[in-house]
Amino acid sequence: MLKVSDLKVSYGAIQAIKGISLEVNEGEIVSLIGANGAGKTTTLHTITGLTKAQSGSVELEGRNLLATESHKIVSLGLAHVPEGRHIFSSLTVEENLMMGAYIRKDKERIQQDLSRVYTLFPRLQERREQAAGTLSGGEQQMLAIGRAMMSNPRILLLDEPSMGLSPLLVKEIFHIIKELNQQGMTILLVEQNARMALSISNRAYVLETGKIVMEGEGQELLQDDQVRKAYLGA
Repeated sequence: MLKVSDLKVSYGAIQAIKGISLEVNEGEIVSLIGANGAGKTTTLHTITGLTKAQSGSVELEGRNLLATESHKIVSLGLAHVPEGRHIFSSLTVEENLMMGAYIRKDKERIQQDLSRVYTLFPRLQERREQAAGTLSGGEQQMLAIGRAMMSNPRILLLDEPSMGLSPLLVKEIFHIIKELNQQGMTILLVEQNARMALSISNRAYVLETGKIVMEGEGQELLQDDQVRKAYLGA
């Protein structure tokens, strides 16, 4: 579904991504794990057109994303939940959600998707008239995921969804990610909490200083001594 081949990205003289290749097949959860500064967020930004690639290719179902303007990528069925959430603080919860559907014209389906988001996140429905900036960190993360869902994507890119959340909320967010996947959503997950990410992933890639150094099934990497020592505190 999503194929990244020999991708290279530089910031001036610094090469941030050094020729990585990865694939996300339809229906999978694929994780990209690694330490801060490994290039995880840069990879997502390049896939979604926010950062320009130096060379390589990014294809979504055969469509060249590197030649597609970033604002048009959403209409191809790819949605990005950025690190830090980037919600519209002064707008209400429901206004934020409707912003996710700005490219759509199918009003009836939009209302159906809004109901779906509220079913998945009952707290958002309870707070639908509340200013988004007054939500807790966990609720803001739910809102960011819900807003992305409103574009009716087939693949969801999640950047550090657990960042800054309590252990209890982290479990809740990961339960929701798994539930979304079971409903048919394909997911590429960038996450520093390697243990949680690998536990729900079909496959994963380990990124170190702009290079993929390991790949395998999520459960396989969870048991790998090298991964355990470097990322799982074991």
